[in-house]
Amino acid sequence: MKHGKNYNESVKLYDKATQYDPAEAIELALKSAKAKFDETLELSIRLGVDSRHADQQVRGTVVLPHGTGKTVRVLVIAKGENAAAAEAAGADFVGAEDMIQKIQSENWFDFDVCVTTPDMMGLVGRLGRVLGPKGLMPNPKSGTVTTDVTRAISEIKAGKVEYRVDKTNIVHVPIGKVSFGQEKLVENMDALMDAVIKARPAAAKGTYLRSVVVSTTMGPGIKINGLRFTNK
Repeated sequence: MKHGKNYNESVKLYDKATQYDPAEAIELALKSAKAKFDETLELSIRLGVDSRHADQQVRGTVVLPHGTGKTVRVLVIAKGENAAAAEAAGADFVGAEDMIQKIQSENWFDFDVCVTTPDMMGLVGRLGRVLGPKGLMPNPKSGTVTTDVTRAISEIKAGKVEYRVDKTNIVHVPIGKVSFGQEKLVENMDALMDAVIKARPAAAKGTYLRSVVVSTTMGPGIKINGLRFTNK
């Protein structure tokens, strides 16, 4: 694969075979960020699980101490007091059947997270085929199906992210922007890694953290010594 000049220059900053301490890896990633926009840093964590088995799924949420740097648009599908609470809490869009119809008929997806209440799941379930593939379907495990919409919105706006192992047994999660600086990014990374380590399934055998890599939007992946997270 051919890469641009900036990417090739960034590769010279580190040794591909070396596993760096977390803080040093973040520092190298920041130095590799040469784009003209505020790049996102993403953590890719390969786990020693088999995601084909239900008892080895790794999924959850964590509120990053410094957020993600992204403005998150929240849609709340609720009625009555819950709808009023959602509006008061700062939801970007609030509705019930009207929002469901808008998504179905207009193919409308101008939101990043969808929150709903248990009593509305019968209707929201009809959207599974369109919301599911986009990762927008509300789910109790991610805290987006709840009776406490105020708390859900507050956490999402504060920087709550969802982590979930994919078919290749890797978790991909953004941990912030280049503009955050090293200290905040390291704190966000620590919070995410703590959550993923605590979420280890009982059925997972052998080495749990197989590899941890940090990269910027346009930069190369830099290996991190995963043992640093388990030996804190």
